Amino acid sequence: MSEAEPVPVPAPEAASAVLDALNATDSNGTEEVLNATAKFVATPEGTALAYGSLVFMALLPIFFGALRSVSCSKSKNAADMPETITSRDAARFPIIASCTLFGLYLFFKVFSQEYINLLLSVYFFVLGVLALSHTMSPLMSRIFPASFPNKQYQLLFTQGTGESKEEIVNYEFDTKNLVCLVISSVVGVWYVLKKHWIANNLFGLAFALNGVELLHLNNVSTGCILLGGLFVYDVFWVFGTNVMVTVAKSFEAPIKLVFPQDLLEKGLGASNFAMLGLGDIVIPGIFIALLLRFDVSLKKNSRTYFYSSFLAYIFGLGLTIFVMHTFKHAQPALLYLVPACVGFPVIVALFKGELTEMFRYEESSPEDEASKEDSESEKKDQ
Repeated sequence: MSEAEPVPVPAPEAASAVLDALNATDSNGTEEVLNATAKFVATPEGTALAYGSLVFMALLPIFFGALRSVSCSKSKNAADMPETITSRDAARFPIIASCTLFGLYLFFKVFSQEYINLLLSVYFFVLGVLALSHTMSPLMSRIFPASFPNKQYQLLFTQGTGESKEEIVNYEFDTKNLVCLVISSVVGVWYVLKKHWIANNLFGLAFALNGVELLHLNNVSTGCILLGGLFVYDVFWVFGTNVMVTVAKSFEAPIKLVFPQDLLEKGLGASNFAMLGLGDIVIPGIFIALLLRFDVSLKKNSRTYFYSSFLAYIFGLGLTIFVMHTFKHAQPALLYLVPACVGFPVIVALFKGELTEMFRYEESSPEDEASKEDSESEKKDQ
């Protein structure tokens, strides 16, 4: 959702399940936020820099998250296994998101906004540290030299004894993971104490990348159901009520990317932000990642559907910003992103004669793969 309306925004210096929270404002879209004490009019240069930076930041988790989703789908490590979204999940998703959104709206109306955001800060501190640590882990593995003493650790919680013993938590990690955790914790403390926009963006990018990497649609039809449902959800809550706008203004959490429009005038202490909700990145992003895995399954050494949907996302996001500035009114970003991200690849598939093949493509969940391997091993034993 995009809007251009003056609302109070705390300055960066002021101290003050993730998917559900993300989708509570999953279509914040791009919104201009002006300082309440002095109405700030952004310069053309400042506006162009802010929205150009937001578009660039939005593309990063989609591109790299999609690439990581390919290896993630083949991973045997429990910590890296994706969560598969079925058609049933996709159909229920907009309803769950609507209930969560309206619930947050009632909470902000009944309870003190200060205390709610304090609880959310603690909650997202923990989630943000874990998400940023997971995002940094592959990079750290490349940075550290081979001579680095990398010790292995295991966190194991069990319940019961003897034959009835059951694993509750079994997580393996190493020294490099601990270094990532320490760095992420420093960023987390910075965010909690200062609410600085750079710290917010680091957490936001980590959430978005992890979402695109670890949330997998099982087929293209499921992706169309999910995007279609959230298309209606977005349009209704933005155009039909003031619920989305109210929650978006009240919700202080790293579930959006921000960039100051007055950066050129005030530097890093700028406080008049353009914003992009993470849902407008993750929801189309998991569909784009699915098309990349479909490209890989074709074994044609081509990424046609990935690049066509990626370019469609850029077009849809640019169109959202253009319409917002033309009509000076809040815009649901998925209104433009969904037709673009679904329509472009479908047209390409029709042109190449692969539409049936694209809709027949099916991904198995890790549990299905495990059961299939077990059944095959049993047949061999027999």
